[in-house]
Amino acid sequence: MPHLTRNTLWSLEEYAERRPTFRQEVMAHKRRRAVHLGPNVTLLFEDEITVRYQIQEMLRIERTFEAAGIQDELDVYNPLIPDGSNLKATMLIEYPDPEERAAQLQVLRGIERAVWLQAEGCPPSFAIADEDLDRENNTKTSSVHFLRFELSEAAITALKNGAPLGMGIDHPAYTVALEEIAPETQFALVSDLH
Repeated sequence: MPHLTRNTLWSLEEYAERRPTFRQEVMAHKRRRAVHLGPNVTLLFEDEITVRYQIQEMLRIERTFEAAGIQDELDVYNPLIPDGSNLKATMLIEYPDPEERAAQLQVLRGIERAVWLQAEGCPPSFAIADEDLDRENNTKTSSVHFLRFELSEAAITALKNGAPLGMGIDHPAYTVALEEIAPETQFALVSDLH
């Protein structure tokens, strides 16, 4: 998959004009790329559109227009774009109550490495988590993780031929399995694969 460059981003002025329409498009796009694993974990599968939105929003909020600042944002977010043999997701651990969230983040240490995807008939692919930096310590995990799922050629072929895509988490304190995800979500994710 191509990565974004300074030349493919919109200027702050152009983004200000495009933002209302683009934002609506991105929110609908993200809904098709979201998978809820139980009541407290959501995977938001990234692609060029979701990453473009994140970068454009960061540049807008920070009013960044210098080349070095733009490149810094590109360097941070481009790795989230899948490259044809993998799927990449932002994992959100969500507990509305702050005290419960703090307690659960202690119990859920290591959950980011217990997330899996599986094309029917193929072995599961477990997440490679937080390649940019550790997001857990000796006492707790983070509420946000960045995951990469490397898929075998057999799994990619199976998915492209219509095999259901399942997902889940095998953690002692949080176990969930979906035998297959929504068809519109599967279609969106399979389009990320070569």
